Amino acid sequence: MLSLSPVKILVIVAAVVILLGPDKLPEVARKLGTYWQTLRRFQQRVESEVRDALPDLPSTSDIARMARSPLSALNELADRVERPAPPPDDAAPVSDEGAPSPTSSYITPLVNPPSTSPPPTGSISADPSLN
Repeated sequence: MLSLSPVKILVIVAAVVILLGPDKLPEVARKLGTYWQTLRRFQQRVESEVRDALPDLPSTSDIARMARSPLSALNELADRVERPAPPPDDAAPVSDEGAPSPTSSYITPLVNPPSTSPPPTGSISADPSLN
């Protein structure tokens, strides 16, 4: 990764001043600023169009964080699955006496349990001559 210490930045600035000279430096800096501003406007326009097309898209900072650390993003998604959202107030569980039960579980299974019917017995084949 590129790391610029203050010494490296000073060397770069000194090299630019020597190469361009003090008379061309303001003109080049102005052009660089214009190009940078044009690039920022383009980025903002693209981002706004994408957000209009995909309103549920996470924020740019969330996407950058996920790209930098995909394992933490996967862990966060797994935590969301393990901790389901609380039910609405009108869906309180009811105990045998008819009063809401504070210890009842609100967790719904993510996968339907397997069927309890016994498997078929005997040999069954698609070809009747093999039976």
